[in-house]
Amino acid sequence: MTFVRIICAAAFLAATSLTALAADDIIDAIEQARKAYQAGDMAIAKQSLDLASQLVGQKNAEVFATLLPEPLPGWKADKAETAAVGVAMFGASSASRRYHNAKGGDVQVRITGDSAMVMQFAQIFMNPAIAGVMGKLIRVGNERAIQTNEGSVNMVIASKFLVTVEGSADAASKLAYAQAVDVAKLSKM
Repeated sequence: MTFVRIICAAAFLAATSLTALAADDIIDAIEQARKAYQAGDMAIAKQSLDLASQLVGQKNAEVFATLLPEPLPGWKADKAETAAVGVAMFGASSASRRYHNAKGGDVQVRITGDSAMVMQFAQIFMNPAIAGVMGKLIRVGNERAIQTNEGSVNMVIASKFLVTVEGSADAASKLAYAQAVDVAKLSKM
C-alpha cells in the first residue's frame, strides 16, 4: 500500500512540475530579457521577449483548444490542433478541430486570437453595411455573426477573438457548431 502511495505522489509531483516548468519558461524568458536590457544588450532582450511572447501564444492556443465544442450527436471529431505564429507574421494563436458526420460532411471550427488581424475584423463587424457585403448578418447567441453564401460562419468575440466555422457540411450544421462554441468563457479571457 505504501508503494502505491509513493508512485501516486511521484506521478502527482511530475505532473505539477511539468505545469510549473511551462510557466517558468515564460518567466525565465522575461527575466532574461530584463537582464539583457539592463546590460544594454537590446538584441538579446528582444529575442527573449519574442520567445516569451511565443510561449504565451502557445499557452493561449492550448486554452482555445479546450473551448472548441465536443462533437454534436451523429458527428465524430478529430483531435484539436493548435498553432502560435510570432509577431513577425502578424502574430496569432489558434486552435481548430474538424468534425465529420456519417453522410461525409465535415465542419472545421477555428478560434484565433493574439492577432492585430482580429481587430481589423472587429471593425468590419461594427459596421453592418460593410459586414453585409461579406454575407448575411445573423445572431449566434448574443453575438453578431456573418454567414456566407456557403454557410460558413464568422464572429468576433470581445473584439479579441475570431471564430470561424466552415466546411463541406450544410449551413445548418455549421451554424449548430458556431452555437456550440463556449463564447461566454472565450469572452472572459
